Amino acid sequence: MLYNNSVQYWSSGEWMESMDNHFPNLPEIYAYKGMGEFHFRNISSSSMYFIYETKDHIPKFTVRFIMHKSGDLRLYVSTGNRWSLIWSKPGDLCDVYDVCGAYGVCNGNNTQFCRCLEGFMPKHNCSWSSEEWWSSGCIRLSPLQCSANNGTTDRFLEMSDKSLPHEQSVPYIREKTLDGCHNACLNNCSCTAFALSSSTPPTCRLWLGSLSNLRDSSDGQPFFVRLAASDFDSSLSKKRIGIALRTILAPAVGAFIAVLALFALFIWWKREELSTEGREDGMPTSLPIFTYSQLQTATRNFKHKMGSGAFGSVFEGTLPDNTLVAVKKLDSSIQAEKQFRAEINTIGNIHHVNLVRLLGFCIEGSQRLLVYEYVSNGSLDSSLFGMSDGEPKVLDWKTRFQIALGTARALVYLHEKCKDCIIHCDIKPENILLDEDLCPKLADFGLAKIMDRDFSKVLTTTRGTRGYLAPEWIDGLPITTKVDVYSFGVTMLEIITGRRNMEAIVQESSMHFFTTWAATQIYEEKVVAIVDANIVGNADMEEVRRAAMAGVLCIQEDPDSRPTMVQVLQMLEGTMESHAPEFQEVEEDRYSIV
Repeated sequence: MLYNNSVQYWSSGEWMESMDNHFPNLPEIYAYKGMGEFHFRNISSSSMYFIYETKDHIPKFTVRFIMHKSGDLRLYVSTGNRWSLIWSKPGDLCDVYDVCGAYGVCNGNNTQFCRCLEGFMPKHNCSWSSEEWWSSGCIRLSPLQCSANNGTTDRFLEMSDKSLPHEQSVPYIREKTLDGCHNACLNNCSCTAFALSSSTPPTCRLWLGSLSNLRDSSDGQPFFVRLAASDFDSSLSKKRIGIALRTILAPAVGAFIAVLALFALFIWWKREELSTEGREDGMPTSLPIFTYSQLQTATRNFKHKMGSGAFGSVFEGTLPDNTLVAVKKLDSSIQAEKQFRAEINTIGNIHHVNLVRLLGFCIEGSQRLLVYEYVSNGSLDSSLFGMSDGEPKVLDWKTRFQIALGTARALVYLHEKCKDCIIHCDIKPENILLDEDLCPKLADFGLAKIMDRDFSKVLTTTRGTRGYLAPEWIDGLPITTKVDVYSFGVTMLEIITGRRNMEAIVQESSMHFFTTWAATQIYEEKVVAIVDANIVGNADMEEVRRAAMAGVLCIQEDPDSRPTMVQVLQMLEGTMESHAPEFQEVEEDRYSIV
């Protein structure tokens, strides 16, 4: 396999004209040769194909080879309604050339294979976070100042736990000292990194242009990456190497640290004094605790309201370090107090790229405020159903599908990957926020509930929004994660259709409610009939079909018949087949409101 038609990063080995000797790098497939076989097929005197064909006597057995978007070759086997991955090459995804893109670091032992070097951030944050486009790589947090200041404002960060970047032609120069190698790179605006070999005599290597094929390595040789001086803040202080800093006298550093420690001790004492009330009330102390005065200043006395709900309003604010935040100021009521505690006890202790981050809270007297990361593009309902200059807003299908995938991943995390199972209880477009890259972030955990995984607790109070409520809320049945699955299904159908679930559909002189109409069209294999007319010509209909099937499976009345969110995600990703359920007439007023 070749990268960019030039760099080979994997080979199967040569075909040896024998089934017992063929392809030395494909041994794992031998276990499946009883189901099929490799052979050549002559097409003409000058060409032939190498083919893997299944044997006729194997019932319902299908295989497919694909070149995955991540750059590896994969073999899937299906013996029913599910595809199983049985083989892939290269075995280590980090062996795929440039899999993490420019300035990306690969680690085959982590669930998240790729991350950015210190001083860099993902070029396309949403795609990177959802593992869709790692090869897009990373970009600098701050631009270099080399050309403007002859390189004097750039610094170098030492990397010692990574393999050297791959470059087919890295120039060697005669410098034999670290300082000399450093200066040679600093004075060349095209130089992005340097390393001094441990050989005798040592040699200096300079990297010109983007760094690629980086990977974690316990025995990596130290090398130094060029960054803007402004990047050398507290987050990089432990790895700072700025050679000029080596000349600072140790006593001066010691005195500075002593003063800093005394100041930190004073700040800690003040925060402890202010946070006593929060600790006594059972609030988690791992989150920063803000004073009411601090949040008044951050929001300019709650000047810019971003939105409001049943129990409070959200205001835009800016922290002293210029971080934009959203501050939710809750009303003084028993229900608002419950929502305040629910938010802190759920999202305050977890982190996921598709969950809005809670940055801190304030609890002073009757004041209850929550501080969240600022999400710039508002909620999904505004982008999906809103207007702009008198015209409907239109999200393209690719963006809608990525929003559905991200939301599904968030729910998988809440249901399956947290220490305790968290049921959100209010999935709807209003609670799905979109960042600057239109990456979804699930928000508003005021109704969320932490449950034991055996669901031994019983929820007695109906939670959620009508139109998205699962039938078991109304019937008084046990509440499990399947209520979130149901609400996600309704939201999924709204994403496909661009319609609110409370809309009544007039068809052939009859009136139908949204979910009944959508389920009927999908059951009758008329998926295209439900697609938003604004995107139907540009939508990937295979993705639409998978999303529609997943949506209609999610809204089945019997919770046991609904898939889990893990299965929903697999359906959306195409690794699990989905089929429309047996059609059932439903009580329409349970699904929507007019």
